[in-house]
Amino acid sequence: MKKVNVAIIGAGIGRKHYIAFRALPDLYTIRTICDVNIARAQAFVEADTDTRLTDDFAGVLADPEIELMDICLPPHLHFDFTARALRAGKDVICEKPLCNSVADVDRLIAISKETGRTVYPVFQYRFGNGIARLRALIDSGLAGRAFVASMETHWNRDSEYYVVDWRGTWVGEQGGAILGHAIHMHDLLSFVLGPVDNVFARVDTRVNDIEVEDCAALSIALRSGALATSSVTLGGANDTSRLRFCFEGVTAESGTVPYAPAEGEWTFTARAPVTQEQVDAVIAATPDQAGGQVGFSIQVFNAMRGLASEFVNIDEARRSIEFVSAVYQSSRSGTPVSLPLDVTDPTYTGWLPN
Repeated sequence: MKKVNVAIIGAGIGRKHYIAFRALPDLYTIRTICDVNIARAQAFVEADTDTRLTDDFAGVLADPEIELMDICLPPHLHFDFTARALRAGKDVICEKPLCNSVADVDRLIAISKETGRTVYPVFQYRFGNGIARLRALIDSGLAGRAFVASMETHWNRDSEYYVVDWRGTWVGEQGGAILGHAIHMHDLLSFVLGPVDNVFARVDTRVNDIEVEDCAALSIALRSGALATSSVTLGGANDTSRLRFCFEGVTAESGTVPYAPAEGEWTFTARAPVTQEQVDAVIAATPDQAGGQVGFSIQVFNAMRGLASEFVNIDEARRSIEFVSAVYQSSRSGTPVSLPLDVTDPTYTGWLPN
């Protein structure tokens, strides 16, 4: 099957995407890396490739051989570069956050429909054995009703991290720990337990001298009736991410791998009358799933070539941005915010402070 020619736009987080594409040589050819700082790309591009390095984004858009644009730029550039790529006839991978408001996601949905091109938002946490096994237990019926869930995103970001001028600012980063660090964990919550009904949020800036939040505590009610909490800080001694789900028939707990929780070691403990033997049998029958960015890239390839795929669509990214909007709205109003948001909600068009 024909390989996908991809261009990576941005050589910061784009380096991780490059590594994932290189791990799938039968699926992808990395035709171009585009960055205003070409030396940054030169530092990791391997010598045995024909990958072209350029700082000319318009030239990349004009290349008829490129099918897929992988946008790995700072958040405030995501909407513009994604829209331009769609209008140039390219499918698009875009790093999180896809946009900086629900209104902008709705504009991208309209452009996607108008051009017939697809946006693949990056939610790589969904892929890996831990989440695959948990979903298999849910699908088997053994898990039963969900009771509660808890999430910890406890990472360490000191002043050195914020030397990059756009980080820690509302204009450049568009948000703090809620938007740039915990967004994947909150996507996993909905991926496993279904839509959020409402959220009550407290956020604060306690770790670094920055404009945006670096700590948060969230109380979340799911539409199913399940309850969840999320604890977020950039003042941890190290980087850890942890998930715990308590169902009628099983309790599932991740390890503490910070950037790929689905790929770490998980425990699945039966709760009577479900037996451990039943749980272990489902887990043993669940095929291994490639995790993280590699797993995500496989699903994008499958979608582009008409194969069965579990890619993350733009409507799911919209729900993620809607949740972020509700968190900021709740933190400022001091009250719970219900989802879905209405176009009249104060954060529908953006959450940046006045």
